[in-house]
Amino acid sequence: MKNNKAKLLAVAVAMGISTQASAAIELYNQDGTTFSADGHFNAFYVHTDNDANNEEQSRVRMGFLPNYIGFNVGKEVDGLKLGGRSSFWVTINDGNNEATDTAIDVRQFYGTIDADFGQVLFGKDFGLYARSNIFSDELLLGTGLPTINNDEVTLGNISIGYPYAQPRAQITYRTPVNNGFQLAVGIIDPQSGETTQANTDNSARFEGELTYATDFDGGKFNAWIGGAVGENDAADVDSSGVAYGARVSVGGFQFTASGFDQEGISTVFAGNNLATEADSDGYLIQAAYQAGDHRFILSHGETDTDTTSDEMQSIAYFYNVNSNLKLIAEYDIADSQTLGQDTKQFAIGAALSW
Repeated sequence: MKNNKAKLLAVAVAMGISTQASAAIELYNQDGTTFSADGHFNAFYVHTDNDANNEEQSRVRMGFLPNYIGFNVGKEVDGLKLGGRSSFWVTINDGNNEATDTAIDVRQFYGTIDADFGQVLFGKDFGLYARSNIFSDELLLGTGLPTINNDEVTLGNISIGYPYAQPRAQITYRTPVNNGFQLAVGIIDPQSGETTQANTDNSARFEGELTYATDFDGGKFNAWIGGAVGENDAADVDSSGVAYGARVSVGGFQFTASGFDQEGISTVFAGNNLATEADSDGYLIQAAYQAGDHRFILSHGETDTDTTSDEMQSIAYFYNVNSNLKLIAEYDIADSQTLGQDTKQFAIGAALSW
């Protein structure tokens, strides 16, 4: 059972997390049409010590954010800004010791329509519920929750401080930004899809998120609150959740706090309804200090359910070699009842983005 839970967590993160890179390379710009590409590469040496199983491993593997390449297109037609994005995510760790068994997954494949009314997005993208919780994680480019004996990414703070807003088919509307506020609402395909699982009759989910951003003298402030409602018709279970958080940046310091409280939703997959109305809640608190090209991070996350309590403490150091390349060192101590382990991990590696 423990191995199955660990595998589930690994699959969750392998689906990937990212926003569109701000430093995309423009490949074409003519007659009102643009086309650009962005990407991310990373690898870490990790040494993991699992006290519960008295097991140690040293490996070279991906961090929390998988390797990916993305393509963006845009065109202005009759007063509308039309756009689209596709991104392809790759594991660099071959499974089952095969020579070339690297998986490629499509995490984003959507079109957008922008105008004075806001934006409509249709296609596959990350969910809205708990979206900002995970995108605001200071360990997004690091490693996070250790996982032994799997060929996917590490887990960041998934199941420790937030559930993962995994990509799903959706139709989402975003308002224009008004006095720093923006509202996003969407209808999301449920996890059952077209399979014959016991929860095939799940109803579509409705998710939303309200964000706020402002600058003040010497700093910035961001806050968000989001929610989700769904239903597992087969099990006659209603699900609902709220996710929230705030970040303040002053000088070289940055403080982030986020949390969630939910019923009938997985602590791993934010888009998955459970077969019971089990309660869960959690939080993530992080502090960072930037001094020139050096960034220091302290992190604590915790998630509680009716039967389990998982937590992790992390310390990380990021060095900006330049605007594209980072060197990263991290140390994590995780106490996970869900995984059935008390694990320590040291990681050192590099991340290259453009």
